[in-house]
Amino acid sequence: MSRGIRLEGLAVGHGPRRHGTTVLAPTELDLAAGSFTALIGPSGCGKSTVLNAVAGFVRPTAGRVLVGAEPVTGPGPDRGMVFQHYALFPWLTARGNVEFALKRLGLPRGERRQRALAALAEVGLADGAEKYPAQLSGGMQQRVALARALAAEPEVLLMDEPFGALDALTRARMQQLLTRLWRRTGTTVLFVTHDIDEALAVAQRIVVLGGRPGRVLADHAVPSGPDPALRDLIARRLGLG
Repeated sequence: MSRGIRLEGLAVGHGPRRHGTTVLAPTELDLAAGSFTALIGPSGCGKSTVLNAVAGFVRPTAGRVLVGAEPVTGPGPDRGMVFQHYALFPWLTARGNVEFALKRLGLPRGERRQRALAALAEVGLADGAEKYPAQLSGGMQQRVALARALAAEPEVLLMDEPFGALDALTRARMQQLLTRLWRRTGTTVLFVTHDIDEALAVAQRIVVLGGRPGRVLADHAVPSGPDPALRDLIARRLGLG
């Protein structure tokens, strides 16, 4: 099950209203349930701010965020989050890290264990369930982080440059894994990246942000096959060509 995301005049700023800094200008965006959208743009343009507003980590200074028909007022288990840095507890095994995240759902211990093992199997880590983070490669640790988010069966999956710290080969494998999981689960995915090729590889739709304060510069559907012209167009939007 998944729900769509809607930004209605969403603006975010820091500091006092009259003298603070506006990070994100009033923004309208409508993401369909079950869609996979990439947000791309330079540093400081508001990509992570949008993600954090949808997650409920930051409060809008104007407008609102809706997930389904419900306004976002704070974090919730309906929205899973995956960060660039894995944020795993080093003293817990892979299974323990996933189970810990499920405690907030109030599930019995047996069900937490079952869900954790199923999620780790989903990301190809069934054999690593009892290993500690220090025993896992960077790609494996990020798979644990992904399993941790998926185990709660979120309706929306929010990803903030999740593969940015990985080497090129591991990143490509993680991109393939993510798209397979998305097709299977139908979860609504909002994926922040600064990499045009990554956005084209994983997403159905690319929203380009830019400026300070940030705003939507372009919104493109991604074709099923390679499209060098679209890549060049997005690069020009970002001032890279």
